[in-house]
Amino acid sequence: MNLNATLWAQMVVFGILVWFTMKFVWPPITKSLDERARKIADGLAAADKAKADLANAGKQVEAQLAKTNQEATQRLGDAEKRAQAIIDEAKKRADVEAAKIIANAKAEAEQQLISAREALREQVAALAVKGAEQILQKEVNAGVHAELLARLKTEL
Repeated sequence: MNLNATLWAQMVVFGILVWFTMKFVWPPITKSLDERARKIADGLAAADKAKADLANAGKQVEAQLAKTNQEATQRLGDAEKRAQAIIDEAKKRADVEAAKIIANAKAEAEQQLISAREALREQVAALAVKGAEQILQKEVNAGVHAELLARLKTEL
């Protein structure tokens, strides 16, 4: 065999192999590679979009938390104001009630004082009458009268 003929035959077979590969094998491989590259690009785009959405969601969550904290602070302030108003109102009512109770107690004490004075006057009058009876039943004697007055003083 001739080396040149073998070389030419190998070149022809190689050319047929290159043609067959380019015609039938290479297009599906290229198509698969292009499709794979497109899927990877779509996945990266989706990942970038998801990352941006996550950042936006994080900002929204922070804004919502800040708003919620502000509302909670405002509600606590309103509740404290309302509680203070209720306490002040209760204090005012308690002061009014205490003033009424004190006024009633003073009136009752004044009434009891008047009653005690009246009772004391009645007792003094009764003792004076009793003393006068005792003085009149006995003879007039300064020593006896002084003794009766001393007893009246002790009874008062």
